[in-house]
Amino acid sequence: MAEHTQPRKRRANGEESRRRILDAAVEVATERGYEGTSIALVSKKCGLPASSIYWHFKDKDELIAAVIERSFDTWLSAWAVPDGDSPLGRITALATQVAKALLDSPDFLRLGLMLTLERRPVEASARRMFLNVREQACRRIDATMREFAPGLPDESVALLTTYAMAAADGLFIAKEIGGDSVDLVALFELHARALHDAAMRLSAPEDRIAARKDAP
Repeated sequence: MAEHTQPRKRRANGEESRRRILDAAVEVATERGYEGTSIALVSKKCGLPASSIYWHFKDKDELIAAVIERSFDTWLSAWAVPDGDSPLGRITALATQVAKALLDSPDFLRLGLMLTLERRPVEASARRMFLNVREQACRRIDATMREFAPGLPDESVALLTTYAMAAADGLFIAKEIGGDSVDLVALFELHARALHDAAMRLSAPEDRIAARKDAP
């Protein structure tokens, strides 16, 4: 019995250590940015020796990449299109879910945006991780657009997907700057309504668009 218990205990201890290291890395990177983060600071924050950190991660870059991946996976789990009869109601409910998940797990976007704005001779693997998860998010948005507006041509879906991502970035930055004075959930609901309206306009025949313009 003990032979089976010991491996499970070691595995649990390893997973707990990894969680503590990632949590500490989030705190340090949020305070100091990518350049200001070091294994020594993460070690001090989590209370584990540097050798323990290096056992889990090759270097700081791999550690930050893991932080981004974990945060993104948590956020992505909230991406489930709700049931309902109204497309607008469903996409607004989805936006609410996504915004709340972003409030709970903002690290991938906060750190990722920092990394994408920096220019280095050698690209960090953490930056590549962010670009990878961002591409996954784009594919999820693309699929959602096609579900809600199946008649949209590919170029319109690509346009709306780019707009959706860019606007989400801006809303998140507004929250980071404004803090508690900014209601991110309300902003994402407004964003969803704007996307829904844009999708309907892009998928409508030209005569229906003209009719709307001429309507009193």
